[in-house]
Amino acid sequence: MAIKIDQKIASYTVVTEEEEQANAALANAQEQESNIVQMHEKVARPEMLFGSTYKITTPLSDHALYVTINDIILNQGTPHEVRRPFEVFINSKNMDHFQWIVALTRIISAVFRKGGDVTFLVEELRSVFDPSGGYFKKGGKFMPSLVAEIGDVIYCHLVMIGMIKEEAPSEHQQTILDEKRQQFESSIQMKDAEHNSEFPDGAQLCKKCSTKAMIQMDGCLTCLNCGDSKCS
Repeated sequence: MAIKIDQKIASYTVVTEEEEQANAALANAQEQESNIVQMHEKVARPEMLFGSTYKITTPLSDHALYVTINDIILNQGTPHEVRRPFEVFINSKNMDHFQWIVALTRIISAVFRKGGDVTFLVEELRSVFDPSGGYFKKGGKFMPSLVAEIGDVIYCHLVMIGMIKEEAPSEHQQTILDEKRQQFESSIQMKDAEHNSEFPDGAQLCKKCSTKAMIQMDGCLTCLNCGDSKCS
């Protein structure tokens, strides 16, 4: 088909084969990007989901709670493949809290399916305090409530699938912490009785990570778990 040009041609350029290939690659990349599936509430649930189950044992109940988080794989087999939480279930032999557990799982699952940044759930759940008082879990970490520990489980899961980058001391800080811990343990008499905490006896509660890992070293309170120091 012939095209009639009514105006004068001011200038022209010849498209090289390399430029044509680059333009085609750019168009292809833009087309692929437009086909990227993001998590939203209209994403249909596939017949199979990948799940992880976490066991919660607390002094508040004789029976453990089992938290199962199922994930959906978006854009599988492409460079844009991501794993996102889709739904959560909590099961236990203890049915005393059945109603609020079902309500909590449905709300959390709805937030998961809504998409976007769902990491805010962790802090919201962790900030729930039991008026009767919290408890220490194995390892010396303080849990202000059972709901807070459920939030901690979700945090661990989001770290595992890469949605949250775990905050940990740097390699240099960890080396210093290990040295201070060794010095502290060698300066005190180790008790024969076993204890639940993996940190030295007499360690204080760290306000940053809620773990009994604060020790007095070099005239300064230092946390052996997260590296927080009163002198920094």
